[in-house]
Amino acid sequence: MKAKNKFQQGVVEASKKLPKLTRKQIQWGYDNAIEHIGRRTDEGTITCTKCGHSWQGTGYLVDTLTDCNCPNCQTKLAVKTTKKRVFSGSYYMTIVTACEGFQVLRTIMVKCVAKVGALPQYSHSEVMQRWIAPDGKYCTFARLRQTLGTCYIDSWIFHTPLELRSENSNNKFCLNVYDRIGTGEIYPRQKLIPELKRTGYKKAFYGQKPLDLFRTLLTDNRAETLLKTGQTKLLKRLLDMGWQRNIDNYWASVRICIRNNYTIKDATLWCDYIDLLRFFGKDLHNAKYVCPTDLKAEHDRYVVKKAKADARLELEKQLEKEAEYRQAKEKFFGLVFSDGIISIRVLESVAEVLLEGRLMHHCVSGYHSKVDSLILSACIDGKRIETIEVSLSQLKVIQSRGVCNRNTKYHNRIVHLVNQNIPLIEQRLTA
Repeated sequence: MKAKNKFQQGVVEASKKLPKLTRKQIQWGYDNAIEHIGRRTDEGTITCTKCGHSWQGTGYLVDTLTDCNCPNCQTKLAVKTTKKRVFSGSYYMTIVTACEGFQVLRTIMVKCVAKVGALPQYSHSEVMQRWIAPDGKYCTFARLRQTLGTCYIDSWIFHTPLELRSENSNNKFCLNVYDRIGTGEIYPRQKLIPELKRTGYKKAFYGQKPLDLFRTLLTDNRAETLLKTGQTKLLKRLLDMGWQRNIDNYWASVRICIRNNYTIKDATLWCDYIDLLRFFGKDLHNAKYVCPTDLKAEHDRYVVKKAKADARLELEKQLEKEAEYRQAKEKFFGLVFSDGIISIRVLESVAEVLLEGRLMHHCVSGYHSKVDSLILSACIDGKRIETIEVSLSQLKVIQSRGVCNRNTKYHNRIVHLVNQNIPLIEQRLTA
């Protein structure tokens, strides 16, 4: 791809001055980016695929579920019990450097082929570079990838050159596949441009990809403020949530916290708490609210209030259907029948149906909107026993449930009593 603007032209020229990878950098990748295998036999003998040393393990569970280091080379091993003798894998490492005023992220794929009884064979290839300007603009240099007949995003064609690539032209969904390439291990020695140093960045990535973190720090001074004031947990949370979509929702309250030297220790809880305050119309510029002494207690208190408010809102929505319910079931209102002990009556409002469901701890609350259902309540001496659903199209009992959907000892008697009085329901239905 040819450079299309001055920024890309500047990057292309700068890329010619990027130094080659050093032996020290590559060796670090071989030592730290690769997962070395400890091949364990059924008899418990472990062989380090890095140095070839063998020793007797202490037991299957200990060897496989706990950390295992080779006694000879001290390499951390992933122990696998297998008859397999050849192990191969590809891994990524990233070098953070600077060149000609640009911040550069160099992604290297390192490969290892290890055979039990022989020293491993290593290879590497630099497959991608991300060039970031001090204003946050960036472009990507990469090798070509095999895209035909494979779903792998990192099937690199290693003999192709590192060239300027279009970010979205390699797939029909316009996904930036280069953003999905793994970062791997980060080389510890980092070279930074002055603009990034001034943001307060100290080599911690807070679970983010370097490109995302660097661009946020360079383009939004609010991220720099969070970093310099020690609000790193909040910075991580907002980056995880999506910085651009969420920072404006919390920034006013963040400023109050900074002004009052309030460090947010649980960013997830604090963001949820601010959302609750916003729901209840509280002043998000008031330290009394946004800087609570006991964040968890205040959060939990508002969670309870929110649950009650949601319940009231749901009740209001249900009660709005009162007129509809009355129009559909009014002809059955006042219908009561009894056998001298059990009294059964039709529930005459949405509110009564909701109350029945709440007191009986079952799901009849939503049945008021069922066109074919008539809901009745069975009581003894005014105490609810079971709730009955009658099908108006079939004129029969569909179900009769007691507390928590359990049948009572009166269940059969209740069903029999309703069935005896089905003609009364039919009379009103056809009236």
